[in-house]
Amino acid sequence: MAESNFIDYVKILCRSGKGGAGSAHLHRAKYVPKGGPDGGDGGDGGSIILRGNRNLWTLLHLKFQRHIFATDGMPGSECRSFGKKGEDRIIEVPCGTAVFDAQTGKFICDVTDDGQEVVLLKGGRGGLGNWNFKSATNRTPRYAQPGEPRQEREVIMELKLLADVGLVGFPNAGKSTLLSSISAAKPKIANYPFTTLEPNLGIVSYRDSQSFVMADIPGIIEGASEGKGLGLRFLRHIERNAVLLFMIPADTNDIRADYEVLCRELEKFNPDLVDKPRVLAITKCDMLDDELMAEMRGEVPEGIDTVFISSVAGMGLVELKDLLWRTINDERNRIPETLTHRDLDRSHRVQEEDDFVIETEDADDDYNEGVMLDEDEEWDDEYWPDKHNDDEEDF
Repeated sequence: MAESNFIDYVKILCRSGKGGAGSAHLHRAKYVPKGGPDGGDGGDGGSIILRGNRNLWTLLHLKFQRHIFATDGMPGSECRSFGKKGEDRIIEVPCGTAVFDAQTGKFICDVTDDGQEVVLLKGGRGGLGNWNFKSATNRTPRYAQPGEPRQEREVIMELKLLADVGLVGFPNAGKSTLLSSISAAKPKIANYPFTTLEPNLGIVSYRDSQSFVMADIPGIIEGASEGKGLGLRFLRHIERNAVLLFMIPADTNDIRADYEVLCRELEKFNPDLVDKPRVLAITKCDMLDDELMAEMRGEVPEGIDTVFISSVAGMGLVELKDLLWRTINDERNRIPETLTHRDLDRSHRVQEEDDFVIETEDADDDYNEGVMLDEDEEWDDEYWPDKHNDDEEDF
């Protein structure tokens, strides 16, 4: 597929269905002049549901479907006929999708497993018909409940790739070359910065038919957490990686300084990335002899496993895979089930998506007379009449 088909950030408008109003019908039939109340309940409105799909790898299908509305519940009718329920709208998303409120940037939920379903917006409940309110003292209730109103929300969906190892480094550090050398992935490789414009995934084969997933993201430069370069937009993809593989070329001026710059940018983007296990690979070492490598070992940061590799010559790749496999399978390095997602702020948004204007439809209600309520509010008494109204005539 074309490179432009990889979409990892979309902003859409979701709306659940309103509940149908209950019926206030009074039964009338031949020889039954006062049959009493028989109004049915209204149907529940449809919900907006997210479902994980492992066969999807991008949010492209949502880029051109910006309005997703569930249908409303139908009103009740005579003879205790219940209204039809509204149809739910199921949104298929790739595993690893996180959802945020577009207005506040607050994290809402995430979908990580295939087949996992999350109710994003619940449909309104249908109103009760007047037959629910009859009693010994109120034999002819002439009222029914309106259905609950719909919920509407603008949400931002971010795709965060699921991988065991994430490659972190400056442009032209050899990340794409390494991925193409130890996996079947074919990322674009060229001798200029920012060759990689979208994340790439590769399956790395290991001993005894075992394997692990490696993710390559565009290069990070100093100031990426503030919006410089391409790293900011794609840093989200390493939040779900179990291990971070830092890659620094051997021809750099100061290995320790470059490593600290990369660490600082990750910490500014999401402080939780500081606690992830790390491995350091010194790349492009095919022209170094043992004396130079021994000298460079004194320049590497302390407390991090380091390996010297050359993706072109195949040098140190077996040692690197062994080190990554041990780190991945360490129980202390497991990805927590509840990942802490940082809230979206202005620097973490994609401007061209946020500038998208969503026009809402007219919210005229044919069946309901209720009002839209906040999550913490309750129905007003006028929408929930007293069941026992002694002023009503007896039937």
